[in-house]
Amino acid sequence: MNKLNDLDSKTWLKFQKSWFIHNPPPRRKGVLVHPAKFPETMAQEFIEFFTKRGQTVLDPMAGTGSALVASLRCGRNSYGIELNPKYAEIARQIVTEERQLLGDSIANLKSEIVNGDASLAATYQFPAIDYVLTSPPYWDMLHAKGAETQKKRRSAAELDVFYSDDPNDVGNLHDYEEFVAKLVAIYSGLKPLLREKAYLTIIVKNIKKGGKIYPLAWDLGRELGKVYTLKDEKIWMQDNQRLAPFGLGSAWVSNTFHHYCLQFRNG
Repeated sequence: MNKLNDLDSKTWLKFQKSWFIHNPPPRRKGVLVHPAKFPETMAQEFIEFFTKRGQTVLDPMAGTGSALVASLRCGRNSYGIELNPKYAEIARQIVTEERQLLGDSIANLKSEIVNGDASLAATYQFPAIDYVLTSPPYWDMLHAKGAETQKKRRSAAELDVFYSDDPNDVGNLHDYEEFVAKLVAIYSGLKPLLREKAYLTIIVKNIKKGGKIYPLAWDLGRELGKVYTLKDEKIWMQDNQRLAPFGLGSAWVSNTFHHYCLQFRNG
């Protein structure tokens, strides 16, 4: 009996590969304003592996609602917490549109966005959570004016460059150790909401800043592994990105086109 998901053995085996290539489709106009999001198409693959139909998914840093849209598409209940009221409203609109597209087939499913603070997740009236899928801010890198993607976004007045100016936004913390500690505290605080042996997938990557690497994925794995069981990782690779000549002729600077999808389990 398959206790984890509704997949056949062939699909299960394919997902167990430790790396995968996923080049997301173009983003819808409504979510372009958000400076960073993971694609619904990829989120759905994770949700379908770590849950069964009718179970419940949480994204404590929901952004514009990718995890909730993906959950609806595969028949799961979903909840999201989003600190920025603008993104929370965009997420609600997108989820409402998705529900209208899917029609009666998802009429009994819950999909709710809370405009609130992820550090207070345990105080919100959520049911027992079967799976967490989320991606944190990559430290304060969205404040880096020199980043090529940020230059492009600054030239488009309607696009946000960073998440918010809220002091509770971890993306505004400039001390790396403080940032890691706050992330670990947020994810640790989800524990009372999670059913026994529920999985958490955190999509993250290591950070280059000031000529050095800050191993965010590895630090998060080590520290959060003291609270949950760090079970594994999958590496998401993007092979449709243009190469840039960083350090050409003088120093080694890689083009980083991969993310770590860390898998934790509650017990």
